[in-house]
Amino acid sequence: MPLKILITGAGIAGTTLAYFLSHQPQSHTITILERSPTLRATGLQVDLRGPGIQVLRAMGLEEEFRAISVPEQGLGLVDGRGWRWGYFPVRKGATGKGGLQSFTTEWEVMRGDLTRMLYGESLKGKEGVRYEFGVWVEEVREEEGDEGVEVVLSDGRRERFDLVIGADGLGSRMRGMMLGGGEDGRVGVHELGVYAGYFTVRKEVGDGEGYDATAFIATKGRGIMTRRHEKERYLAYLFCRAEAGELQRGRKGDVEKEKQVLTKALRGAGWQTEEILRGMEEADDFYCERMGVVNLDRWSRGRVVLVGDAAYCPSAMTGMGTSCAMAGAYVLAGEIGRVCGRREATVTKGDIETALARYEEKLRPFINHVQRGLLDNNDYMGKLPSSAFGIGVMYFLFAVASFFRLDVLARWVLREDTNGWQLPEYPEVVRN
Repeated sequence: MPLKILITGAGIAGTTLAYFLSHQPQSHTITILERSPTLRATGLQVDLRGPGIQVLRAMGLEEEFRAISVPEQGLGLVDGRGWRWGYFPVRKGATGKGGLQSFTTEWEVMRGDLTRMLYGESLKGKEGVRYEFGVWVEEVREEEGDEGVEVVLSDGRRERFDLVIGADGLGSRMRGMMLGGGEDGRVGVHELGVYAGYFTVRKEVGDGEGYDATAFIATKGRGIMTRRHEKERYLAYLFCRAEAGELQRGRKGDVEKEKQVLTKALRGAGWQTEEILRGMEEADDFYCERMGVVNLDRWSRGRVVLVGDAAYCPSAMTGMGTSCAMAGAYVLAGEIGRVCGRREATVTKGDIETALARYEEKLRPFINHVQRGLLDNNDYMGKLPSSAFGIGVMYFLFAVASFFRLDVLARWVLREDTNGWQLPEYPEVVRN
């Protein structure tokens, strides 16, 4: 039996989920709400690893992905003087079920380009997929028995759905409402004690320069990473300990304040820091976040369920956020199709709860493995050396690993290894 489904959030998780639900034979009616007035086709460079690649292939979109991918060639580590201590090139052919990839992958893409692709593909399924922009959920109330879920929207409308899915990211309002915390987007978030600023710097690629990523680690829990994705500009990522500034006391989204705090924390660090800070002042696409991991006892309550960063954000430190979102959307859609697709009569609340329980049962071992160690404390940067001596030792180890082409550092930092977990197969939702 077809379901009337509401998805909040038109990011990577939401659009992937809409795609798989729209390709099921049940002809579900799917509404996707996005708080932004337009599709949020902006953001950082992301990549696919392990299960994320498998999901993309299950969608039949590898060729389309290749057409929009970023040709990043590798990652190097430089010190304060600009000397490079090692370089890890892209490892070709390491995909999904085989060998692990390095710091840079052949599956690099800009978040906005990936979102646009998934959005377009989700509209190519059966009729019944509808996006609404500039609208969000103000209230969720589950009715008695099998009457569904009533939601109050920001424009005053009241609608009833069989299933409500929160795919609205790390700062999920739906998670706050599901857990009884109102609209607080930090409910269920384990803070990592890291502030990160992202923006683009306008600078033409120089002679002899390639499309490489460059990392620089400074003392006092600070770091910078740059990634070249266009000839005319590159991406800059700034990291510092949360204790370095007054952002906790400031208003989120106060861009000028956030830039001031990051400037104060990074100034004088070395390498190209001053040039990058000047670029930050001029940037009109600056974004700052408090890094966190979402760790919940349960991902659903009744007919309300979370997916992607809203349920299990692993943070950018794992390199697995996009892949977890796509894998989670695939498994959730697969279990909805498998359980609810067998019903010829009305789908009951018990059927939906069974599907949601199976989704969590199948995916939880993978998420637990990706998040391992991140919940130990609230000071992620404390795991890295912050003294000049400690950083020197780390640079030496990086150089040795680079010389001998060892993957031990990439495996330690990134979480692509699934520890034997296999992505379930759902032939009913896979494009032939």
